[in-house]
Amino acid sequence: MKIYFGFTVAGDRSALETARGMVRCLEELGHQVLTRHLVDDDARAADRKLGPQAVYQRDMAWLRECDLFIAEVSGSSFGLGFEAGYLLGAKTKKVILFYSVNEKDNISFMITGNAHANCALVPYSSLAEAEAHLKAHIK
Repeated sequence: MKIYFGFTVAGDRSALETARGMVRCLEELGHQVLTRHLVDDDARAADRKLGPQAVYQRDMAWLRECDLFIAEVSGSSFGLGFEAGYLLGAKTKKVILFYSVNEKDNISFMITGNAHANCALVPYSSLAEAEAHLKAHIK
């Protein structure tokens, strides 16, 4: 399955190790993570080299191509909200939003209160818990 893994480039990247673990888990399950570069240390610098229009066009193409959108939104940014909203507005693809229970009070209610039929919210307290969810629900 082709997965668009959302993770902030410009926002709070304190969940980077968790995001890396989630990407690694998805790849070990045999999935193609279209956006694996987002968990690289130089993700922001790499996007800056491409420029805003190229990043937008690339990411929109990947959103259309993906079978599933999964995001770690503990340090969410406007870009993640845009991506999730774009897919949920189209009503054709599933969206899974993971967030750390320790950050719940810092996350927009537009995420934690999301009740869209195509959206699943997954609060987690550890990487092991997030990985267990991926292994149990992402076939």
